[in-house]
Amino acid sequence: MRPRKRVSLLPLITLAALSLSVTLPALSSMRLYAATPERSTYVTVRSGDTLWTIASAHTSSSGDVEAMIDRITVVNHLGNAPIYPGERLRIPL
Repeated sequence: MRPRKRVSLLPLITLAALSLSVTLPALSSMRLYAATPERSTYVTVRSGDTLWTIASAHTSSSGDVEAMIDRITVVNHLGNAPIYPGERLRIPL
């Protein structure tokens, strides 16, 4: 009967140590910046309101109403869904 060959963990440990010695210095020099929180206000939809009327009320005179509609749609996860009276919408400022 031949003796079984023992599996050594030394190559695996060496590879892990080598990987860490390469990646840790690279990661430690990285700077992570948190996104600044977007300011917003909330509006309750009233009867007769549309995204256009809400967006135009919260867009500056030199602003783009269609871009504001897109932003309202994105932050409220509306997609193509209609809005209803009583619904509360987040309006980015």
